[in-house]
Order: sequence, then structure tokens, then C-alpha cells
Amino acid sequence: MLKFRLRSERELETRLKKKKFSEEATRQVIAFLREKKFLDDKLFAKSWVQFRVRRSLGARRIKEELALKGIDKEIIKSELEELKKNYPEDKIVSKLAQERLSKLHGIEPRSAQRRVYAYLIRRGFSPEIVIDVLNNLCRQTF
Repeated sequence: MLKFRLRSERELETRLKKKKFSEEATRQVIAFLREKKFLDDKLFAKSWVQFRVRRSLGARRIKEELALKGIDKEIIKSELEELKKNYPEDKIVSKLAQERLSKLHGIEPRSAQRRVYAYLIRRGFSPEIVIDVLNNLCRQTF
């Protein structure tokens, strides 16, 4: 499992339980991998954030994904604070919104705006930023 990408402790634990390994064996494996630095939730979170940012996802979605993977709230908080220092969310939202609106030019403006809003929210961007960007874009476009 660790050959292809980093994993969180919970991901590995879940996989081992699914494969019917005993509780004791699972604990020993996780302790061994943690000791040898093959399993590190902080490093995993940093890697996951970088990977998801390259796919133009918002902080909210990244936070939810990390929580689902069993990462501690403090680690998530520190990684997202680090992300916000160098991630111009409003510019990313603006670029994605422009791309999406250009594909919807034959649709009624209100409907197009709703579709783009839903798309950006699903990608995990802040509703406040999405609304601001869409209002500015729609004033310029329509």
C-alpha cells in the first residue's frame, strides 16, 4: 500500500482490518511503520494538501478529505493555515468560474450563475469568495 502513495494511519488500519488481521498485529505493524518513519500523518497531510491544490480544490474540501482519512484536527488546522499563506483562493475561483461560464454562454445567465456556484462549492471553495467572484464576473459578462 505504501509503495504507491503515502497513507494515513487510519487508512492503513482500516485496510488491515478489512484483510482480517488481528488487532494486535495491526497495532504492531502501525507502531513499526511509525517508528521507521514510513507512516507519518503530518507528512501525509502535507502531501495530500499539495496534491489536492494542484487539482484546484478549495480548503474546505481538503479539510473534509483529511478528516475522513483520520488526520488529527490540529494537524489539519496547521496544514490549512500554511496553505492559506500561499494559495490565492479568490484568483483560483475567478479562473475556474471564467472557464465554466465560457462553456455555458448559451444558457440563461441566472441558471449559468447557479451552475457555476454549485460547481465551485462542490470543489470546496468558500461560499463568500464564490459569491463575490461570481457577482463581479456576472456584472462584467452580462
